[in-house]
Amino acid sequence: MLLLVSAIKLVAEIALFSMLGRWLLGLLAGAGRERNLFYQVLGVLVRPFTAALRVVTPRAVIDRHLPLLAFVALAWVWLFALLEKVSLCRALVAQGLCP
Repeated sequence: MLLLVSAIKLVAEIALFSMLGRWLLGLLAGAGRERNLFYQVLGVLVRPFTAALRVVTPRAVIDRHLPLLAFVALAWVWLFALLEKVSLCRALVAQGLCP
């Protein structure tokens, strides 16, 4: 169970840092950001999460807002995975299975 929670947390961290990096690179690159190779690579990493969010959100949500919503949703997933990982590790220490 600890491995599953750690994997979920890791995937959320990678996605969150990709979104943050893409946003910062978009600020630095300005209007030509779509031609930037690294911006496009980060977009490939982010696209599955924004596409999944598009499926579960109503059509009233504008496509421009999806990256922000995906970031917030992934931040919640990361927080819950962190809390669950801490809980599992504390349980293992209490049982004497971990030093």
